[in-house]
Amino acid sequence: MSSFIHMKQFIVVMSLFCLSANLYASPIVRIDGSSTVYPIVEAVAEDFQIAKRGAVRVTVGISGTGGGFKKFCRGELDVVNASRPITQLEMETCKKAGLQYIEMPIAIDALTVVINPRNSWSKTMTVDELKQFWKPEAQGQITKWNQVNPAWPDETIKLFGPGADSGTFDYFTEAVVGKAKSSRGDFTASEDDNVLVQGVASDMHALGFFGFAYYVENKNKIDAVAIDNGNGGVIPSIQTVEDGSYQPLSRPIFIYVNARSTGKPEIRDFVQFFMDNAIDLVTEVKYFPLSPEVYKKNLENLKKSKVGTVFSGQSEVGMNIEAVMQNEARL
Repeated sequence: MSSFIHMKQFIVVMSLFCLSANLYASPIVRIDGSSTVYPIVEAVAEDFQIAKRGAVRVTVGISGTGGGFKKFCRGELDVVNASRPITQLEMETCKKAGLQYIEMPIAIDALTVVINPRNSWSKTMTVDELKQFWKPEAQGQITKWNQVNPAWPDETIKLFGPGADSGTFDYFTEAVVGKAKSSRGDFTASEDDNVLVQGVASDMHALGFFGFAYYVENKNKIDAVAIDNGNGGVIPSIQTVEDGSYQPLSRPIFIYVNARSTGKPEIRDFVQFFMDNAIDLVTEVKYFPLSPEVYKKNLENLKKSKVGTVFSGQSEVGMNIEAVMQNEARL
């Protein structure tokens, strides 16, 4: 009887070992990058792994767009999430490393400026008012609300925003200040948008910005600011993004696929699954899907191995994504 029990224990242990070995031997799709894009790609990854019944693993990290591209250009990733187009410097870095990529717009994000719910004075802000708070010259100089608008309180403002590796930071500074990465440095920065949410939610005099999905998920803690771009205040919503009135803070977000990785079946399967289900999953996590034609074009580019970018190496405010996609791609 003792030998029988020992044999059963041996079989159980060996079964667990084999299961573990199979798990770690499974093909892996390696993804990292933007925290803004993360909710979409995480939703895709979860559903894809279920569809594959665990035969493929997908890992999704959050290093920020800039941090993700550093890993991507070193060949450490199959896919990088990006909340802006690839920059000229990143293009050159990838080129030097011999790494080519396929660019895929996946959704529209309404970058959202947020305040504490107890803030009753700045429910609407102009782009210029935002600029006065965030421009580099404001550091150490513009510290109180009433310095930008005399009708606002004589209270110290607490600013929260993504770190310098974030594509959201790049786009916001381009759209509001007029130059990417041009910003004061004395604000609370984090690549984790949940840290920014908590910062604004806990301080009546706070002001911050991040992707729309994090605002929607935390509407009970924070309020969105209506942005006045010259035609009155506009709140981010499905309607204002689709009709183009939420400007200049609507922007496309992307994935970039390592061209070398597309030789692996699991990578091609992942991208195919992503594009086939993008409209539903993008909507599910509270972003704004692109037209079906864009997702079809992404798959065509995958099939034809169309590498490079159709953008100019910087964030482009107010772009028409379908028109831009007709441009000639360049490395």
